[in-house]
Amino acid sequence: MIILGIDPGSRFLGFAAIEVDSNRRMKPIEYGVLKFDSKENLSQRLLEIGEGVRDLMKSYRPEHVSLEKIFLGKNADSAFKLGHARGVVIYEALKSKAEVFEYATRAVKKGITGSGAAEKDHVRIVVQNLLKLPPVKSLDASDALAMACYHVTQLHALKIKKELQHDL
Repeated sequence: MIILGIDPGSRFLGFAAIEVDSNRRMKPIEYGVLKFDSKENLSQRLLEIGEGVRDLMKSYRPEHVSLEKIFLGKNADSAFKLGHARGVVIYEALKSKAEVFEYATRAVKKGITGSGAAEKDHVRIVVQNLLKLPPVKSLDASDALAMACYHVTQLHALKIKKELQHDL
């Protein structure tokens, strides 16, 4: 199975494609960051986000897309821009017939590092070790890797839950 983890943003979009075998072994295929010109208006960037995500969907053909849920920080304008970017990502994923799964940042951090309050650098180090990667330069890319890895754990938990329900 191919999972595409995405850390959405209107200026930088982290992505990570990983392959997962039946034993839950994860193999990174590709990861990185799509960058959008902050001088462009938001509408133009949303178009570029859509085109970029469409290309990712065509390149990796993921069955699942794991995406960061929206959070409300101090800046409402940033939250609205993030919401628009997330909407474009979800649209392109669903259009490509991938299932979309959304996770809160704190849940992902807790699942990856053991602490929901972990710093981004800590998440990056854990993901690098987990996937046996060289240093990941971008925090957006390491966040996307964390999204994909966390989704693998959630799939396993869902499978166990279904098996338990079946046995009852």
